[in-house]
Amino acid sequence: MAENLGEQDLNTGEIRNWRSIVTLLVFIITNIVVLVPFHIPIYIPRRLVEAVVDALSALRIISPRKDPTNDGEEADDDQNGKVKRKLFLRFNFPMNFVTAPLIADLFLLAILAIGLQEVRGGTLGANNISPLDIMIFFITLAYIAISIDASGLIRFLAFKVLQKGGKVGHRLFFYLYAFFFCLGSFIGNDPIVLSGTAFLAYMTRVSSNIIHPRAWIHTQFAVANIASAILVSSNPTNLVLAGAFEIKFIVYTANMIVPVVATAVVLFPFLLYIIFADPALIPFSIEMHELSEEAKAKKPVNPNIPHARGLAEEEEGNANEDQVKLLSLEEIMNPFLDKGGAAFGAAIMTATLVTLLVLNAATQNREHYPIFWVTLPAAFVMFCWDVAFGWYHRHETREIARKGRQEVENARLEHMLREEEEMRLAALEQKEKDAIDAYGTPMVLTQSPETHLQSQPNNDGGGGHSTSNTDDDITLAADASKYVPVILTADKNDGPTFVSTPPREQSPSSVRIPKLARRQDRGRPTLVSLLTNAYRWTQDTFPTVTAVVAHLPFALVPFAFTMFILVQALVTKGWVPVFAYGWDHWVNKTGTIGAIGGMGFLSVILCNFAGTNIGTTILLSRVIQAWQKIHDVNHTPISNRTFWATVYSMAIGVNYGAFSTAFSASLAGMLWRDILARKHIRVRSLDFARVNLPIIAISMAVGLAVLIGEVYIIRDNTPYKPVE
Repeated sequence: MAENLGEQDLNTGEIRNWRSIVTLLVFIITNIVVLVPFHIPIYIPRRLVEAVVDALSALRIISPRKDPTNDGEEADDDQNGKVKRKLFLRFNFPMNFVTAPLIADLFLLAILAIGLQEVRGGTLGANNISPLDIMIFFITLAYIAISIDASGLIRFLAFKVLQKGGKVGHRLFFYLYAFFFCLGSFIGNDPIVLSGTAFLAYMTRVSSNIIHPRAWIHTQFAVANIASAILVSSNPTNLVLAGAFEIKFIVYTANMIVPVVATAVVLFPFLLYIIFADPALIPFSIEMHELSEEAKAKKPVNPNIPHARGLAEEEEGNANEDQVKLLSLEEIMNPFLDKGGAAFGAAIMTATLVTLLVLNAATQNREHYPIFWVTLPAAFVMFCWDVAFGWYHRHETREIARKGRQEVENARLEHMLREEEEMRLAALEQKEKDAIDAYGTPMVLTQSPETHLQSQPNNDGGGGHSTSNTDDDITLAADASKYVPVILTADKNDGPTFVSTPPREQSPSSVRIPKLARRQDRGRPTLVSLLTNAYRWTQDTFPTVTAVVAHLPFALVPFAFTMFILVQALVTKGWVPVFAYGWDHWVNKTGTIGAIGGMGFLSVILCNFAGTNIGTTILLSRVIQAWQKIHDVNHTPISNRTFWATVYSMAIGVNYGAFSTAFSASLAGMLWRDILARKHIRVRSLDFARVNLPIIAISMAVGLAVLIGEVYIIRDNTPYKPVE
């Protein structure tokens, strides 16, 4: 049960205590680390590491350690060419949005700056904010949304939009803009970022006259975050805000839909005709490469199945430009769609959202039921569907995965053998060069036997070599008709004597190379190897479930809890009341319009410097709660218009702030950057800020201007009364 803000929490005298000062400094440093993550090198004695590794190996948890002399990272060569083992091993400890807040909380606990009160308030809830309920709600609803994405529905709909837009650049830009906005308002921004970003990366790659994907990818990211401000369920920031001020879901949507839709309508012409007014970015006519009829007739592969595309997945980063474009074209023009999963997922999502809105609207003010009571059963039903679908098609998916994995392993083995052959030939050439340098006599070598690797047996009876390729091993045979060089000893005064053996008769002798032995030395099974095999079996048997679980934002859970605890520490140490008094002075000077502009500006700025938009929402919600309590204690109530203007301007700011100046302004921003990097599109931090600056300026100006008109029309100056 969430606790209410008490008068003791408004005491600003606590800030003079040294623990309060340390708490504020820790909060600031933590947010800087979240903004600029890095790694801390930690040096551990080699003997300690080896002892731990040997103990784990003896317990059969991990495989035995390799010979350290074969590891370049662990050995140095001295001047005499001897291998010198390092006394310390270096490990890089990540400092990011997961570890930094956790370390900060542990540090504050160690110095007794926080205690059970702050931990309880940051996990179970305080001041009408229940972090546990919010996290369960968001993770379970995210499972449904990402399951819809895994069915291929978003990629398929984007393909239909691409067909509808045709090759007219401006029309296609508008259709995709409207598509991402409508879909984002329904299922949130994360599925749009997951599938929409990859789709646009492929689309711009196969277009010959889109010079840079900047316009398309930045527009998609901005409109997805704008749309996520409409429904409470679309973004965890909306959940925090609605819970903090006990706003009904339907009431929140009714107040936000007009500013958000107005922003989307006004922003589009600015993007098309001003910000991205360059034919190299948005051409009047898009020239797309055509997919062959043979490729169109191919059955689409399920991207959730591991190695479903075989070598195509491995070669995507190494293939030439034409091959990459062909693979990209197949991704967008021949998309996979699980019709049953897509239809069932859409039905579950619709039923869940409607049930949420109805139950939330029907709940009395004093009744508080956990919102995950609706989403948890719905997610379980969706999970059961995915498991049943995977089990029903298990034979098909396992066969696809097996063939793809075998193709990849064969290609890797062939590449490895080719490298070994090149190294052997290079060694022979070096010996010849050394002989010339030493004796002045050229070395004449006959051609060495060539090792061939073929995927199919050679049945023509010629050539003198044979290969076989089975599931268990690969047999390599040398052509015995070739001369094999034999280097004999040389006399001290004469040049070296070389004798070549005569051609051999064809011999069935061959080198058998088991695949698994080439891949790794299995040895005894260990806990890690068993878990690896179990995970692979799960991927092959239940590809959808595995893919969805892998994309769930689990990192959000520890981050949110630790940030809740940090902000609760600022409340109990007197800093939040200090911020609230400062905000009160600002509003007294500027009125309602100043409250809207100030809170909108503050929320966007803090998204970049206060632990993403989630941390900003937590902090500003506490500040507004303290501000309202200050007026309640002083018996000078805030006007209804000013209070709700402040709340909804913060809602606009924390949603729009995701596409402001830093990737770390939102978790979706970091996900967006990583997906683009995997698609070989590098977006620098400076470019991200430079492109987004005019977009966020226009969006905030339009959204806040419409909000001003809205609050002056539907709100009055009667005193604000919190929900009893």
